[in-house]
Amino acid sequence: GYCLSDELLTGVPLTIEHIVPVAKAGDTVRNNLWLACRPCNEYKGAETHAQDPETGESAPLFNPRQQAWAKHFAWSKDGTLVVGLTPTGRATVAALQMNRALLVRARRRWVAAGWHPPSVFSLRDRYHWVR
Repeated sequence: GYCLSDELLTGVPLTIEHIVPVAKAGDTVRNNLWLACRPCNEYKGAETHAQDPETGESAPLFNPRQQAWAKHFAWSKDGTLVVGLTPTGRATVAALQMNRALLVRARRRWVAAGWHPPSVFSLRDRYHWVR
């Protein structure tokens, strides 16, 4: 998903979401599909842009098929928060509510168990899944 958390860790199946929503003429093809948890998928909805909370300006949402995660996001020092590094990263964190209270509490437990944060230098990020 957008936060790189595996469904085996969360215990919640990921759903297929359209990076460019069907409502915005997005196609149902591999290059436009991504796995996301249901809440992130629902918060994103039909949006392709959101407000950057730092600048107040509209920014495109993160495209995991075309952009490197580590360029737009980082983990907080304690590993519980996704930190947006760019307008796209900040807008995505805000729009998808990637630091929801329940997730932060769960991440605290995952960190304590040594399961989190996920590596941002995984094959997924190196190759951007562009094919």
